[in-house]
Amino acid sequence: MLAKLYIQFLKFGAFTFGGGWSIVAQMKEIYVNREKVITDEELLDITSIGRSLPGTMIGNIAMFFGHRMAGFLGGLACMFGMITVPMIILILITSFYTAFQSNIWVASAMRGVRTAVAPVILSALMGMIKSAFKLPPCYVIAAGMFVLYFFMKVSPVMLVVIGAVLGLAVCEWYERRSHDAAA
Repeated sequence: MLAKLYIQFLKFGAFTFGGGWSIVAQMKEIYVNREKVITDEELLDITSIGRSLPGTMIGNIAMFFGHRMAGFLGGLACMFGMITVPMIILILITSFYTAFQSNIWVASAMRGVRTAVAPVILSALMGMIKSAFKLPPCYVIAAGMFVLYFFMKVSPVMLVVIGAVLGLAVCEWYERRSHDAAA
C-alpha cells in the first residue's frame, strides 16, 4: 500500500502541471471516480483542511490523504512521492537558472502548459462546488466570504474560522428544524 501511494503521488508530482488544484482534479478522477476510496465530500474536506493549514496546500493534502489511507507512513509516502520529481527539477533549474530564465522556448512552453491546465482546474472546481453547496445557506455564506476576502481584505485564516462557525450554525439550525418537524 505504501509503495502504491508513493508511486501514484510521484506521478502526480511528475506529470500534473498547474499546482495544487490540478492535482486535486487528478485525485478526484482516480480516488473518487475510478477507485471510489473516498467521496466528493471527503475530497472537499481534505482539500479544505489542506488549503487552510500553513504550508503548501498540496503537501498538506498529500499528507492528510496518505494518513487517511495508510496511517502516518502513508502520509509520508504521499508527501515524499509528491515532492520527489519537482525537487529534482528545481535542483536542476536552480543550477542553470540564468540559462533557463532568458530561454524563449522554455518561457513559451510554460505559457502553453498554464493554458492547458486551466480547464483541468476548472473541472475540479465545478465538482467541488457541487459537493460544497448542499444546503441553500451555503451560497449566501460563499457570497459573504467572497465580499469579505476581495473587498474587505479579511485574511484567509479568519475566513476559515468564520466559515467553520457559520457551517456549524447552519447544520445546527437544519438539525433542529428536522428534529422539530419529526416531533
